[in-house]
Amino acid sequence: MKILVIGGSYFYGRVFVMLAAKEHEVTVVNRGTYPMDGFGAKQITGDRRDGAVWEGCREDYDVIVDFCGYEKGDIAKVLGHFAGDVRQYIFISTVDVYERGTKGRKAENAPLERRAFAGEAGNYIAGKVALEQELAEECGKRGIPNTVLRPAVLYGPFNYAPRESEYIRIAVQNHVLPRITDAAGQFQFVYVKDAAEAIMKCLLNPNAYGQAYNLCQSRIMTYDIFLDGLKSAADEELQEIPVSCREAVQQGIPLPFPVTEEETELCSNEKSIRELGMIYTAFEEGMAKTYRAFKGVYAGIK
Repeated sequence: MKILVIGGSYFYGRVFVMLAAKEHEVTVVNRGTYPMDGFGAKQITGDRRDGAVWEGCREDYDVIVDFCGYEKGDIAKVLGHFAGDVRQYIFISTVDVYERGTKGRKAENAPLERRAFAGEAGNYIAGKVALEQELAEECGKRGIPNTVLRPAVLYGPFNYAPRESEYIRIAVQNHVLPRITDAAGQFQFVYVKDAAEAIMKCLLNPNAYGQAYNLCQSRIMTYDIFLDGLKSAADEELQEIPVSCREAVQQGIPLPFPVTEEETELCSNEKSIRELGMIYTAFEEGMAKTYRAFKGVYAGIK
């Protein structure tokens, strides 16, 4: 199978490329910040918003997997200039697209957020919502089957965003673990390899055409559960340092997950399990693998 990946060099995309290139012919289109030939993939260097990049793509591909669509027009630009043929378009969205403030676990048919919110997070949500609609419209015009994947909070090796990796860095280098004392928010994780496997299960899968899937573990997480898992994964005794959310902000300790009950938004993974056959890695297992991967990175860095 020939797969064209847009983005694909950072974290989720990288893990997918590493997995897919073992079985398929993979070409990655990105800005060239990270070379991909070491993963067995071809690379086309360019900005996705440059129509000339897609006019130069004259080969046919079985599937496009789009990791880095963020703004309205990103998908229209690709398909409007793409010179080859494509049989399926898979768009990586987010569970954040759902309407905020509703209780319970949202299924894939829940209303999407149509309100505008200020700031970077608001722009991110608005962009993903707009692009899901754009995907349906642009693929509909061309008769291209499409699939949307909505991952929850991704974690795992290669995640250098200041989430679990920053807490692991603190643990490895300082032998301490900040214990957030007053966070009441809840959230859901998805191990990055599981999310990559979900894409593999959707490739030219007729049952996935026209569908959206939440990707998340069933278990509801809190800061305490997260930190307990990290502490268990560590192979040394860690001194716990209690800090409030306010103190964490003052000390530069990231609070990357929902802190308050009002921020809590949960989703159902039943459709992905039922229709894709997803089996989600237990948090303790995934965190143990993540800790081991990052310990090797941070142990020699001061």
